Amino acid sequence: MISAIVLAAGESRRMGRPKQLLEWRGKTLLRHTLDNLLRSDVDEIILMLGHKAEKIKKGLEGLDIKIILNPDYRLGMSSSLKRGLRAMDPASEAFIILLADQPGIGPQLVNRVIQEFRQADPKRGIVRPVYRGRPGHPVLIGIRYLEEALQLQGDVGAREILKQHPEDVLEIAVGRKAVLEDIDTPEEYLEYTRRKRRGKV
Repeated sequence: MISAIVLAAGESRRMGRPKQLLEWRGKTLLRHTLDNLLRSDVDEIILMLGHKAEKIKKGLEGLDIKIILNPDYRLGMSSSLKRGLRAMDPASEAFIILLADQPGIGPQLVNRVIQEFRQADPKRGIVRPVYRGRPGHPVLIGIRYLEEALQLQGDVGAREILKQHPEDVLEIAVGRKAVLEDIDTPEEYLEYTRRKRRGKV
C-alpha cells in the first residue's frame, strides 16, 4: 500500500495570496495535483490544510481523500508532514510527498516512482526522479524511515532524510522538467499561464 501526502497548509507568503486557489487550465493548482494522484496507483491521499483551510476545502467536495487540518502550520512544513504521516493507513509500505503547487506531475510519473520502488534490486528505501542531473519531485520514502520523519523540525520536508541516507536513494532519470517546478511567486505563476496560452504545458 502506498500513501500520498499533499502539503498544502502554508501561507503562500511569496505569492501574496493562497496559491492553492490559483487557477491553471480551468482548475486550481491544488485540484490538478489531487486529480493527478486520484488517477495514479496510490492507495490513499492525505491532504494537509492549514491557512485558509475552510475556503480551500469548498472546492474539494466528493473527492476520495483524507483532509487533515494542521493548526500548527506556522511552525513549518515539517509540522504538516508529521500530522500527515500519523494519519496514514498502518498498512502503508511507503509514502509519497507532493506540494500543492506542482500541477505538472502527472499520474504516469507517480506510477513510475512506485514501480521503481517495488522493483528495485537491490531494494532501496527512497526513490526520486532526476531531470538532467537535478533531483526533483515527487519523493517516495519507505516506511522504514517513518520514525525518522516524525522527528523532523521546522520548515523542512523530506530533504533531511535523503541527506542522511544517500546510499539508499534510487534516482530515476525522467524527461520532464515538471519534476523541478513549483509555483511560489507571482512571476512563476505568470510564466505558467503564458505557457498555457502557448500550449507548452
